[in-house]
Amino acid sequence: MARILSIDYGAKRTGVAVTDTLQIIANSLATVATHELMKFLTDYFAKEEVETVVVGLPKQTDGTLSENAARVKTFVSKFKEKFPQINVVMHDERFTTVLAHQAILSGGVKKSARRDKGLADRVSAVIILQSYLEQIKYSKL
Repeated sequence: MARILSIDYGAKRTGVAVTDTLQIIANSLATVATHELMKFLTDYFAKEEVETVVVGLPKQTDGTLSENAARVKTFVSKFKEKFPQINVVMHDERFTTVLAHQAILSGGVKKSARRDKGLADRVSAVIILQSYLEQIKYSKL
C-alpha cells in the first residue's frame, strides 16, 4: 500500500510527515526549507510510493482563510502540475501550531531541543496527517 504524506507549508520552512505503508500511523519526516520543497518531494517520490498528499489549509478561528492560504494554494497548483498522478487534499490546519507546541511541552522535550524552529513544523505536519487519517476512519463508519 502506498503512503500518505502531509505538508505544513510555511513561508520559510515546511514540515513534512508521512504514514507507514499500512496508512495507520503518522510519523515526522523532515523540516525542509520551503524553497527546496519541490526538490525534496521529487527525491522522496522517487524512493517511496505516495498516493495522497495532504496539505494543511490555514484558516482563521472563524473559518475564513488566513493570509498564508494564498501561498498554500499557489503551491498546490504547482504541485498538481508537477505530480499529476498524486491525489492532493487540502485539510483544515486550524490550531495545529498551538497543538504542536503543547505536545512538545507535554512530551518533556528539553529547552535546548525546543529551540529547533523546525520541530514545531514537523509536529504540526504530524497533527495534520493524524487528523486526516481520523477523518477518513470515521467517515467510513
